[in-house]
Amino acid sequence: MDGLLLFAHGARDPAWARPFEAIAARIRAARPALPLALAYLELMQPDIESAAAQLVEAGCSRIHIVPMFLGASGHVRRDVPPLVERLRARHGLEWQLHPAIGEQAAVIQAMADTSLQFLSMPHA
Repeated sequence: MDGLLLFAHGARDPAWARPFEAIAARIRAARPALPLALAYLELMQPDIESAAAQLVEAGCSRIHIVPMFLGASGHVRRDVPPLVERLRARHGLEWQLHPAIGEQAAVIQAMADTSLQFLSMPHA
């Protein structure tokens, strides 16, 4: 069974996590049977180890990790791959690390479209 792990940076301000929680909620609404976890690199919980354990306990044999970063930052290039390697070594499952979400064509298009929509909004 496949699982999905959304992996964001984290911040001190809890409000920062709201968009990621909204993404997770939309995924849960669209695919209620899909094992899903949201994890953070730093400053927030759960961390990737805890979220991964939750998906393993749910019976997942393959887990897709989606870095919820706008680009392939130093974190995505340097910090995330070793974390995924530790998960592979610890759990022995299939872990698929995907490119940063912000580098996906559909996300880039959505951000461009949304930016252009601001031009047609009435002035405050």
